[in-house]
Amino acid sequence: MGSHLCRKLLAEGHRVLCMDNFVSSSERNVHELLENPRFELKHHDVVDPFGELGELEFVFHLASPASPARFLDLAEEIARVNSLGTWNLLEVARNSRARFLLASTSEVYGNPEVHPQPETYWGNVNPVGPRGVYDEAKRFAEAMTMAYHRYHKVETRIVRIFNTYGERMRIEDGRAIPAFMSQALRGENVTVFGDGSQTRSVCYVSDLIDGIFRLMMSDYALPVNIGNPDEVTMLQLANEIVELTGSKSKIVFKELPQDDPKVRQPDITKARELLSWKAKIDRKEGLEATMVYFKRKLGVKA
Repeated sequence: MGSHLCRKLLAEGHRVLCMDNFVSSSERNVHELLENPRFELKHHDVVDPFGELGELEFVFHLASPASPARFLDLAEEIARVNSLGTWNLLEVARNSRARFLLASTSEVYGNPEVHPQPETYWGNVNPVGPRGVYDEAKRFAEAMTMAYHRYHKVETRIVRIFNTYGERMRIEDGRAIPAFMSQALRGENVTVFGDGSQTRSVCYVSDLIDGIFRLMMSDYALPVNIGNPDEVTMLQLANEIVELTGSKSKIVFKELPQDDPKVRQPDITKARELLSWKAKIDRKEGLEATMVYFKRKLGVKA
């Protein structure tokens, strides 16, 4: 998402300072941007102190691993980047009087008992379960962001991001779409967890970035859901990807991970009313564009 956001900001005429420690991303995603004189890349972990950054107008905090497949091996990094990293970046925003945006997540709702999920829902999260490190870290980051807004008067924005997909996703990301698509393109069995009846609402990345940009430019400080409310079961999504790729892959089922949400669908009333935002790219169009990228990455002939 960060690479797409950098391109959006450059297209809008901004200068961009991008910081990343590349724990869950690749420098290749922004390689060609290095030729742009308005773009600068620094290898930096946001949990570490910052040097002089110059004048800043906006601070976007997207720095956190988000793949459930890595919640165990990156547990410490996830906890630190959403606590110390959030604090460091809020201090940067406060000292430079910049507007701050936190990339939060639909995972703050946990395994929801309210459907679809409005921003007023407080969630159903297991704080000591295998997903707790990510869910609770993001909830803490939201609380800290609001504390800085209320006490230090920092202009803050919080976006709750629902499942997003598109170009430049990591092939071995562990999330549903890259897993299904890479397995189908390789002719491997497509792995669906549980019976596949659990749902997600998947949003194409360009729509998400448009929503994030609109939220940053708004005057609204409380959380806003950004996601495509077109809900789909995981079994249906797997079948759509197998058909799209023309694969002969079979769908196989594995045990559902602990605390895996049974449903996920954003209530985007606030986004529509406050930001005049809604998703424009339907699932078929988005998956086709994503498949072109994955074919190239996997060396599969078009």
